[in-house]
Amino acid sequence: MDPIVLAWALAQPAGSRAVVLAAAYTGGTTRVTFDGRTVEYRSLDELGRALAVLHGAENCAARRPSVTLASFSRGGNA
Repeated sequence: MDPIVLAWALAQPAGSRAVVLAAAYTGGTTRVTFDGRTVEYRSLDELGRALAVLHGAENCAARRPSVTLASFSRGGNA
């Protein structure tokens, strides 16, 4: 498990899916209940991968596109 992903998950609001997954991972359990649904992961490694996918999806959505401003002048004085 990437420590950055785990730190991100633990910093999320209480009750969020990321926090629930991180708590299960750090507690060594593979059964997670969230929003009334229970999921049994095959291993802690699989649970860690699910957490990494969630981290990637959240951070991809939060990224802003980069913008560059270009300026051109026809005159001799720039």
